Amino acid sequence: MGETELILSLQNLTMRFGGLVAVRDFSLDIRYGELVGLIGPNGAGKTTIFNMITGHYTPTAGKVIFEGRDITGLPPWQVARLGIARTFQNIRLCREMTALENVLISFHPRVRASVFDAILPTPRYLREERRMRERGMELLSAVGLEKWAHFRAGALPYGLQRRVEIARALATSPKLLLLDEPAAGMNPAEAADLMNFIRGIRETFNLTIFLIEHVMQVVMGICPRIRVIDFGVSIAEGTPEEIKNNPKVIEAYLGEEALRA
Repeated sequence: MGETELILSLQNLTMRFGGLVAVRDFSLDIRYGELVGLIGPNGAGKTTIFNMITGHYTPTAGKVIFEGRDITGLPPWQVARLGIARTFQNIRLCREMTALENVLISFHPRVRASVFDAILPTPRYLREERRMRERGMELLSAVGLEKWAHFRAGALPYGLQRRVEIARALATSPKLLLLDEPAAGMNPAEAADLMNFIRGIRETFNLTIFLIEHVMQVVMGICPRIRVIDFGVSIAEGTPEEIKNNPKVIEAYLGEEALRA
């Protein structure tokens, strides 16, 4: 795999917390346009890997290379500006704000108008505010939420709240989107809908997606390539069929029911 094909290269990442090694010597290359799944038992180190990519943690050892640039240890706001966005295991919406207002939050770091412009407000500020709202509505429309734009986010059904969170991430214009258990708490019908949704945004926004998921229906259904970790160490990688039938993965994570699925 040539370096020019890679959007993300994780090189021998290790994360220690005191005497605990959460992730040990983890390496993974992701090409532009891929949709890669990361699975493993609770506490295996999956979210820790996301936190190292996005600058929430600085690795004890190893490197995070994004589009050929070493971004290891950069603060999260710089990582986001370079083109990496993420969602979280637990939905982090401003529940009392509308769906549109939640999306608009992501635009504000790029606002050029000053505080003075906003206080008056000046024509410059009003123009920018109008452009942001138009772009926010375009994003909500693209993810099927246009009619929910002015509803309070906390009052929306769980599946729609997940979409609002993803729309907010898309507002940063990412090249790489990290989704941390997007199907958590969803019923089978919502999970099936989410699969189609993820496929759609990947194509519409020309995204590379790195996905953590426990719902096997989702990860096996949309990820052509899956990496498995256990106790912070990689134990397998392959297609959904290869992972499903890998004895190490069955023992560590999937269980015998995987053989009958």
